[in-house]
Amino acid sequence: MRAVVVYESMYGNTHQIADAIGEGLRESLPTEVISVHDANRALVEAADLVVVGGPTHTHGMSHDSTRAAAADKAGEPDSGLHLDPDAAGDGVREWLESLGQMTGRAAAFDTRVDMSALVTGRASKGIAKQLRHHGFEVVVDPESFLVTKDTRLEPDEQLHAKQWGRQLGATAKSD
Repeated sequence: MRAVVVYESMYGNTHQIADAIGEGLRESLPTEVISVHDANRALVEAADLVVVGGPTHTHGMSHDSTRAAAADKAGEPDSGLHLDPDAAGDGVREWLESLGQMTGRAAAFDTRVDMSALVTGRASKGIAKQLRHHGFEVVVDPESFLVTKDTRLEPDEQLHAKQWGRQLGATAKSD
């Protein structure tokens, strides 16, 4: 049994969360953490558990215009923001659209600003819906990991992600 964590990240926060989830999963399952740009159908088909995550933009998954706006913001002087090395190109939304029908088990996560989900939205809900649409069984409720208003991970969110990954791995292995 093995897992793959597929992530989209603009400023590196979702990448860090994906790495922490992978670390927790590895306590139960061999796990590969990979950018959405490098995730291909064969890799996903070979996994027993597919975990997919991305940043929350305008109440849901990112799209071309929100990724462009994020890149512009990182380019502003004094923003203090830096683009993740894998930020360019398509995101989770487009990747899921290209995936086609699949079977298997999956989970979804996102990063979002530390405010009520009613205000921010949650990309993970849309990711989970798309995973189901493509034939996956989503085995746990979608999970959010929080960032500050200035786009930095909240303290202890990497620990939260590692613990979530650990619990997800135990759940996947016991079923």
